[in-house]
Amino acid sequence: MHSEESGFLMAFPPRPTRRPLTDRVPAWSLAVVSITSVQLGAALSTGLFPAVGTAGAAWLRLTAAAAIFLTIARPRPSDVPRRAVPAILALGVVTATMTVATLAALDRIALGTAVAIQFLGPLSVAAARARRAAMLAWPALALIGVGLLTPPWQGRFDPMGVVYALIGAFAWGAYILLTQRIGDQVAGLKGLALTIPIAALVSALIGVPQALGGLTWQVLLASVGLAVLLPVLPFSLEMLALRRLTAHAFGTLMALEPAIAMVVGAVVLHQVPGPGQLLGIALVVTAGVGAERGGHRVPDPESLGIPVPEA
Repeated sequence: MHSEESGFLMAFPPRPTRRPLTDRVPAWSLAVVSITSVQLGAALSTGLFPAVGTAGAAWLRLTAAAAIFLTIARPRPSDVPRRAVPAILALGVVTATMTVATLAALDRIALGTAVAIQFLGPLSVAAARARRAAMLAWPALALIGVGLLTPPWQGRFDPMGVVYALIGAFAWGAYILLTQRIGDQVAGLKGLALTIPIAALVSALIGVPQALGGLTWQVLLASVGLAVLLPVLPFSLEMLALRRLTAHAFGTLMALEPAIAMVVGAVVLHQVPGPGQLLGIALVVTAGVGAERGGHRVPDPESLGIPVPEA
C-alpha cells in the first residue's frame, strides 16, 4: 500500500504552495512604499487642520482606520495568544501618542526640524539593536544624511513643538519594537486590527473635543480616504517588513523618509534640492542599503499562521 502511494506521489508530486506577493518582493520595498504613503497621507492631512485641529485629524484618521482593519481582518479572541495582549495594548497607546504628537509638532515647528528630531527614535532603535560595533556605521551615516536633508537649525523655534517632536521620537522607536513583537506573535494583520481601535479610543480623549465643531460629511469622507494612506497601508506594510527585517535594519531604513519627501517635492512641487540635500539623499540610501543587506531575519512561524506544537 505504501509503495503504491509513493509511486503515485512520484508520478504526481504535490504542487508547491505559492507564497503571497508580499513575501516574494524585497522587504526594503515594503518599507519604501510605506514611507511614500506616509508622506502623501501627512501632506494631505494638513487640509483637515483648519476644520478639526491636529488632534481631531489624528482621531478621525485612526477611527476610520480602525473600522477598515476590523472589516478586513475580523479578529477573534482565539486569534490572539494571551502573551501578546500586553504588547497589543501598549502599541495602541503608542500609536495614538505618535500620531497626535507628530501632527502637533508639525503645527508648531518647521518640517525639517520635526523630521530630524523624530528620527532620533528609529535611530536609537537601530543603534541599540546593533549586534556589532561596525553595524553602528549605518545609523551614523543615516543621521548625517538626515541632517543634510532637513537641517534642524533652520526654521522657527517653538519649545513646545520640540517637546512634541521628542515625544513622537520616543513613540516611533517604541512603535517599531512593539510592531515587530506583535507581528511575530499574531498571524496576518489581526494584531493591527486590535491595536488601531485602541489607538482611536486613546486619541479620542483630546481629538473629539477639537473635532466636534467642524465635523461635516466632506470631512468624514476625506478622513476615510486619508486613513487608507495613513495608517492602513503603511502600518500593514511595516508589520510585514518587520517580520523579515531586524529592528536595526528597519530603523536605519526609516532615514529614507526625508529623502523620499525631498524627491516627491522635486517632482510634484518643483522644489529643486540643493547640492547638500542631494548628498544627504545619497548618504541615507547608502545607509539603508547597507543595513538592509545585513538585516534579514526568518519570520516566526506563528506570524505566518503556521501552528507550532507546544512543548
